Amino acid sequence: EVQLVASGGGLVQSGGSLRLSCAASGFIFRTYDMSWVRQAPGKGLEWVSGIDGGGSAPRYVNSVKGRFTISRDNGKNTLYLQMNSLNPEDTAVYYCAKSVDLNGRGQGTQVIVSS
Repeated sequence: EVQLVASGGGLVQSGGSLRLSCAASGFIFRTYDMSWVRQAPGKGLEWVSGIDGGGSAPRYVNSVKGRFTISRDNGKNTLYLQMNSLNPEDTAVYYCAKSVDLNGRGQGTQVIVSS
């Protein structure tokens, strides 16, 4: 059974930082391109960032470029998202997912950025 459990969210002031983690299990993690997606209150799902199985070729939505950094540790089956210079528009529930199955995202973590 595929399990994806995100953690590391919280309440932070504008300009602050958070590091999200996503523990993956139930599949061969290193063989999958992985993504972070988010859903803000009252809005649809937004793809945020992706990275290939080997940890190369990171990709970002324009709104987070230069502020967020995606990485992974295949030895720990864990995906990360370092988020810096946060602003209130980043407020959302963040999820990780296989890039080929964004609807299969697991448990999310809430990020709230206060102005």
